[in-house]
Amino acid sequence: MSRFRVGTLAIGLAAAALAGCGDDSKSPSVPPAGTPPAAAGAAPAGGMRFEECAEAKGLRFRTNFLPLEQGQNFRINLYDHGCGIVVSDFDGDGDDDVLLLNQLGANALFRNRGDGSFEDVTKDSGVALADRICVSAAAADADGDGDADLFITTTRGGNAYFVNEGGMKFRDATNEAGLELVAESEVPVFFDADGDGDLDLFVTNTARWTLEIYDNEMKYWRGKRTLDELIESERLYDVYYRNDGKGKFTDATKEANLAGKGWGGDVAVFDADGDGDLDLFVCNMFGASTLHRNDGKGRFTDATEEMLGRTSWGAVGTRAFDYDNDGRLDLCVVDMHSDMWMPVDIDPKHIEPGRKYASFFARSIELGLSTPEQDRQFEIKAGVDRGKVFFGNALHRGLGGGKYEEVSDRAGAETFWPWGCVEGDFDGDGFQDLFLPSGMGFPFFYWRSPLLRNRGDGTFVDVCRPAGTEPPPGGNFSPETIGGRPAARSARCAATADFDGDGRLDLLVSNFNDRVFLYRNTTPAKRWMALRLVATRTNGDAIGALVRVTAGGRTLLRQVQAAGGYLSQSSNRLHFGLGDAASVEKVEIRWPSGQVQVLQDPKIDRVTVVTEPK
Repeated sequence: MSRFRVGTLAIGLAAAALAGCGDDSKSPSVPPAGTPPAAAGAAPAGGMRFEECAEAKGLRFRTNFLPLEQGQNFRINLYDHGCGIVVSDFDGDGDDDVLLLNQLGANALFRNRGDGSFEDVTKDSGVALADRICVSAAAADADGDGDADLFITTTRGGNAYFVNEGGMKFRDATNEAGLELVAESEVPVFFDADGDGDLDLFVTNTARWTLEIYDNEMKYWRGKRTLDELIESERLYDVYYRNDGKGKFTDATKEANLAGKGWGGDVAVFDADGDGDLDLFVCNMFGASTLHRNDGKGRFTDATEEMLGRTSWGAVGTRAFDYDNDGRLDLCVVDMHSDMWMPVDIDPKHIEPGRKYASFFARSIELGLSTPEQDRQFEIKAGVDRGKVFFGNALHRGLGGGKYEEVSDRAGAETFWPWGCVEGDFDGDGFQDLFLPSGMGFPFFYWRSPLLRNRGDGTFVDVCRPAGTEPPPGGNFSPETIGGRPAARSARCAATADFDGDGRLDLLVSNFNDRVFLYRNTTPAKRWMALRLVATRTNGDAIGALVRVTAGGRTLLRQVQAAGGYLSQSSNRLHFGLGDAASVEKVEIRWPSGQVQVLQDPKIDRVTVVTEPK
């Protein structure tokens, strides 16, 4: 989405103004609010370094936008959100493969050859879906046969469920599985909601933001034009499907109390209250998000205010991970839609990415671009409840006992125009860093995607430039112009995996109307270990399992994640950077079944497969 005056969109940029926005020096490196003074200058990358290599490694893919909705015909609707990424070992050979989704044209499936290079196997895979506007996907062993099945969401083209037949081939089993929903769907996630050992499915849905006008040539429903129209759309609600253990699903949304509030975005699956079952945090793109607390039997209650307090008003992406190494999961939430006051022709030097604002139009009012009355009218129209929301990113730090405190400002996690977030210990020092795919693209100015290095003291610092992820390959603007004007590049989602097995996490980024980027991690090597968990008493993917690794006098916590981060799914291997530790003293695994397993003196600098004892 974008920042602009309510009900208006100034697309007619002067060529000179647009060219001025191309100056990367105008994308300021203002230190976030609350950042310690020592961080205000040039940020040390801590040795972190990446080299882009997608095409050299065989990942030749470009997402294509819908020309009647974006580009010259830019409309304010969700067709500007882009398409997703799934990283999963689809062929079971021990290496992570990649699925890339597309809006206009076919999806692409790439097999990892085992050395971090890829082979395009889309042709015979069955998952191209070239006749639909694909949005996001999730991969997991839904039918219990030991391989990764696939669920893909679309915009009103019908969601699709594929059973893995082996050999990178999939069979469409949507109807027989009971998953034939047609809606403006967003994010799917597999997890065991009711504790019966198999993987259920949760799908977020947005609103009826498409029109009753079908384009027969491009095979899609036209979208609405303005923010006013968008906010007034009829809300759609999330759907929860209970699995019978064999890949047959039943709509149990009402019984589980998981319909939500509408405008569902991303999902974080984690044990938020420490009681041993999996809870759900669901982003709301135009309102307060929801933390659904699980009673252990698959029935949920809204515990947002009790556990989190206020949440970001326009949240899009979220991840749960332990950012401060205190042994408790924290919740990161990025808020794209609170950044919607931005006129397309504003000078980006006026943007202060490290600052939260008191209201939707607060910064616009400061700049004389809006009035307090416009702000008030917007809040009425959007149903803003000041007691339940704030405007900006959130980092809810876990305090234990189901309590959290919001620390994004003092942690340096407040950014501008973020779509998603993905964590990973990119420099191998034992602390998890963050990458936030960001920026609007045409007709707006260029904005960088922050790479937030974890200092290890509870704060982050942006090192995107010294680490080599900025500026993007080929520069801030696409080689192709749009309507004769420069088109700023912009990222939409990202996923992590150690694709080449060298012990360093790589970064895969999907860009809007652009080619995909694969950033190979070339940071100087440190000691590491990785675990691939195979559950036997519950879902084989071990989604929700918690692992504590003790090394060098400290303990690191990782969770086997479901899909999440916005339109993305990262590798389900658990990666631990060990810094200078020469060995690991202990590994403690809490399996989804509740069983606790302890490994003594495990091997390091390798991937270890751990199977749950029966």
